[in-house]
Amino acid sequence: MRQQQRGEETRSRILEAALACFSRTGYDATGVAEICQQAGVSKGAFYHHFVSKQAVFLALLDGWLAGLDLPMAASRAGAGDVAGKLQAMASMIRPVFESAAGRLPMFLEFWSQAARDPAVWEATIAPYQRYRTFFAGIVEAGIADGSLRPVDPDVAAQVIVALAVGLVLQGVLDPAGADWGAVAEQGMAMLLTGLETPAA
Repeated sequence: MRQQQRGEETRSRILEAALACFSRTGYDATGVAEICQQAGVSKGAFYHHFVSKQAVFLALLDGWLAGLDLPMAASRAGAGDVAGKLQAMASMIRPVFESAAGRLPMFLEFWSQAARDPAVWEATIAPYQRYRTFFAGIVEAGIADGSLRPVDPDVAAQVIVALAVGLVLQGVLDPAGADWGAVAEQGMAMLLTGLETPAA
């Protein structure tokens, strides 16, 4: 048990070091030796936890994206109508902005590598495809119960995801430019005004 705990601590140190190195010098300019030096671990310890520099990069990306799944799952499982669930998801996005604060260099690295590396592109696009399917299902449920207009669920889902991604990007580029959590809530409310049926 103690050894497992030490292993988890070492893995966390490697991830933190990689985040700092990638943010400071970029993915391409960062080597495994630099990450090991920053983390205070040997190359053997590094390769025990990660098969490559790319694997560390993908683990960082996956860790951030996993943080987006939790509020969505919690909101969908909660009680309330479709519009209420969508609004609840928007209100739970604040932790996303908080976790993104100060990480502009790393976000740019994620998107830059996704444009050049098929494995990073796959890891980046897969969650967005999952989110579109997730939101399309919610919109379909709203159409079925009559609370939402009969719109194309896939298009509505794409607009919701675009709103979220655009707000996160703005929040990373200009964290002090607005209360991005409040903007997300207001943006969803505006979107719902167009989606809800008059009776709703």
